[in-house]
Amino acid sequence: MAELQEVQITEEKPLLPGQTPEVAKTHSVETPYGSVTFTVYGTPKPKRPAILTYHDVGLNYKSCFQPLFQFGDMQEIIQNFVRVHVDAPGMEEGAPVFPLGYQYPSLDQLADMIPCILQYLNFSTIIGVGVGAGAYILSRYALTHPDMVEGLVLINIDPNAKGWMDWAAHKLTGLTSSIPEMILGHLFSQEELSGNSELIQKYRNIITHAPNLENIELYWNSYNNRRDLNLERGGAVTLKCPVMLVVGDQAPHEDAVVECNSKLDPTQTSFLKMADSGGQPQLTQPGKLTEAFKYFLQGMGYMASSCMTRLSRSRTASLTSAASIDGNRSRSRTLSQSSESGTLPSGPPGHTMEVSC
Repeated sequence: MAELQEVQITEEKPLLPGQTPEVAKTHSVETPYGSVTFTVYGTPKPKRPAILTYHDVGLNYKSCFQPLFQFGDMQEIIQNFVRVHVDAPGMEEGAPVFPLGYQYPSLDQLADMIPCILQYLNFSTIIGVGVGAGAYILSRYALTHPDMVEGLVLINIDPNAKGWMDWAAHKLTGLTSSIPEMILGHLFSQEELSGNSELIQKYRNIITHAPNLENIELYWNSYNNRRDLNLERGGAVTLKCPVMLVVGDQAPHEDAVVECNSKLDPTQTSFLKMADSGGQPQLTQPGKLTEAFKYFLQGMGYMASSCMTRLSRSRTASLTSAASIDGNRSRSRTLSQSSESGTLPSGPPGHTMEVSC
């Protein structure tokens, strides 16, 4: 950890009225498994954890999380928390291509890099926000360091190792598809890829023409070689912090997230299934995800005085009524909402909740 590089940059993005530009500080520290780069926004807040993000395969922190954290309503959250965006090794902008034969860290080893980051920053606890491979990495970290993680937002998590059938399908796909095509199939649904929207074209271009494509393939291989998290509801191996699981309706990982939900403590878990969001809800529905994240934080005891959006206020009565009726029926509740809605009722995460929004 003796080697350190620090670069100060100003994030380029549209500013809200009265908002000042955020200053981002990018650091690179050495760990037992190689160097890792991360970018810090804001300053630590007393008695509050840092928000730490980890991106999926084929992306970096900007391409994975920028639409979410630049969303207007998210500004209220980021003003209350310092945030750390981790780039997996070799995924940061301008990263050199690893030499031939380089042994890329496993996902478990990537999780073991996080303590080096927090030790350097002198941060004691985090709220993790991860997508895909990043969600797995943060979950692995939470299992080995439960006292360091106050909460987790896990988007598109697959907690299982690949089975024999998965491996066979993966190998067959590799015979006919390029690495970028396989990664796009991991990130987005077949309906999205077939529709070839502007978003799909943008990310297809990012991945296909990535100067560090060889590095991306190494991260992809590590993801496909992940171990089973062995989560068990009521067992010794489980996530002990509040968890919000998020997946898009018809997303590639919908079944895996549903299975993960069945393995977690229902008194600590919220399950958000988002309609019309595709494979990457943080890109396609940042407003709905921001609202859900805000309620998740309130349930953990933070931002109690946070203002509700007009959309939330307009639906408070109906949500409260539905919650009071369903609350008497079961601890596991389903709140069905229209595609315009995307809210979770505030309060502690004392039940598993599926919200189709």
